Amino acid sequence: MMARTKRSRRSYGAGEWGRNRVRIFPDPKTGNFQIEWRENGRRRSRSLGHRDWPRAKKQADEFAAGFVGPDLNGKQEAEPEPLKLGELFDIYGEEVTPTKGWKARGYDRTAMRMFLRFFGRNRDPATLSQRDWDRFIRERRAGRIGPSGRPVSDRMVEYDLKFLIAVLNWAARSRDDRGRLLLDRNPLKGLRKPTEKNPTRVVLTEEEYRALLEVSGRVDWRFRVALVLAHETGHRIGAIRQLRWSDISFEGGTILWRAEHDKSGHEHVTPVTTEALEALEGARRSNPGLGDAPVLPAPKSPSKCMGSALGQGWWVRAEKLAGLEPKPGRGWHSLRRKFASDLMDQPLKVLCELGGWKTAKTVLQCYQKADEGQLRKALEARRRSRG
Repeated sequence: MMARTKRSRRSYGAGEWGRNRVRIFPDPKTGNFQIEWRENGRRRSRSLGHRDWPRAKKQADEFAAGFVGPDLNGKQEAEPEPLKLGELFDIYGEEVTPTKGWKARGYDRTAMRMFLRFFGRNRDPATLSQRDWDRFIRERRAGRIGPSGRPVSDRMVEYDLKFLIAVLNWAARSRDDRGRLLLDRNPLKGLRKPTEKNPTRVVLTEEEYRALLEVSGRVDWRFRVALVLAHETGHRIGAIRQLRWSDISFEGGTILWRAEHDKSGHEHVTPVTTEALEALEGARRSNPGLGDAPVLPAPKSPSKCMGSALGQGWWVRAEKLAGLEPKPGRGWHSLRRKFASDLMDQPLKVLCELGGWKTAKTVLQCYQKADEGQLRKALEARRRSRG
């Protein structure tokens, strides 16, 4: 009896049901054709490793006719070599790292070099264990590994391990060109990362802000605009630096914060204060522009946004001009903490929308800090409510 064949829009079948039936179909994740058959009552399948429809159809016919076995080549398929850590980082560096910002790309490359020196390029990532985890924490804390060669805080160790976990999680979700997962699972999933017990999270005071604002014009008009926007909107300096005129609505009094410039990828629109609009009007006078022209252009490349190093240098200069003693942790991000603390009386949902936070938990843990005046005010309100 001749083998019956059937072709549909999504698959192709060859052979007879209950005897030598096989089917080919495209893998929804990789696009490569899969072949499926029954062996001893169990359903089996294998990737053909290509997307050539005529070739896949011919292989199905040959398989059903018994000309070839499950390997389709008359030989047992060789087990693939275990993925090495160096190969995994190479793939991640080619496919994921380029999608990140320039600062994150630089960190990725540095972290990958550090982990490869520590674990070895030929290490099978599936064999990483609690012992490797603990050993890395000890050595990194002591400064025996890492680019600086100096001891680092638990916060830095945590940051490094988060990167390693992210790479392993990505590998456990990604497949090769034959449809196999790069890693069956993340071997380090669930292990406890060290955390900073008392992290330094400086909140810029109102007096410090006023002192910086007073000297801001002597630094650069861009610094003054960025300072006011950071204070009035509570957004990160990275998002402020990359604003375009098309993001600003003077009529509506709003700013569009683009997802590609937001650390958490959260695109949103916020209303802004009169002070912020006045600063933007001043920027438009200093830098007339339309459409996608940057609000804060680089001094030497007007078509590009100002860089982060320039903003940091201006901050240090402004502190000196204002007579402020240097304080670790007091920088652009201290304005974001000030914004969260100044609006502590507002509902958390409102505050998160205004400042671009995705979760209230982050605000409570990392940004809001009650001062003595707020604590005394709360106690006084309690006393009055008790009569």
